[in-house]
Amino acid sequence: MPMLLIRCPYCEMERPELEFRYGGEAHVARPPDPMAATDEEWAQYLYYRSNPRGMHAERWRHIHGCGRFFNCIRDTVSDRITLTYKAGEARPDRDKGAA
Repeated sequence: MPMLLIRCPYCEMERPELEFRYGGEAHVARPPDPMAATDEEWAQYLYYRSNPRGMHAERWRHIHGCGRFFNCIRDTVSDRITLTYKAGEARPDRDKGAA
């Protein structure tokens, strides 16, 4: 399988995937008051993810570069990353985007 090339939105460079680490699904909101969360709400936050077939928002970290977390939109069928964007930015339309 060919290596992914991932564009870090902070360094603004496309680099091999070996420089990055996957950080899970992007835009997962922590419960506002963890102490008031029920066991079911806490389990939902910790363990349940959407795992879609197709376009999916993910967190990655550029560990051998700037060290920062960022988000990307990746097609889980083709393994192609179509868009990367900075952490804290709103999630773009997941069916759009260009490398």
